[in-house]
Amino acid sequence: MSHTIVRWLWIIAGSISLALGIIGIFLPLLPTTPFLLLTAACYARGSERLHNWLLNNKLFGKYIRNYREGKGIPARSKVLALTLLWLTIGFSIFYVIPILIVQIILLAIATLVSIYIISLPTLRTT
Repeated sequence: MSHTIVRWLWIIAGSISLALGIIGIFLPLLPTTPFLLLTAACYARGSERLHNWLLNNKLFGKYIRNYREGKGIPARSKVLALTLLWLTIGFSIFYVIPILIVQIILLAIATLVSIYIISLPTLRTT
């Protein structure tokens, strides 16, 4: 694939993630912080201008800065991320994927992602 197409795919993925993060601000079922972190990673690969805009944005920048500075992510985001992770993986394992090895791989992925999320510092608000 050409470099331009790959950059556009990163930008599109980042924009979708940003939309989900924005929805998560208003909808308690979607965690905002993980989607914004994904957006930052996608924009970093796709567009320096969009990446800088995101990091300096008054609404979104603080989420990413808190994570990058080691302050952590809000407890609410951790709980929601873990809940959605296990609901979707559980649904996939029990109702979508009939192949045992794939079920085991999904379970391993969910476990490792959970360990990572739990190990992240929890943002303390004062």
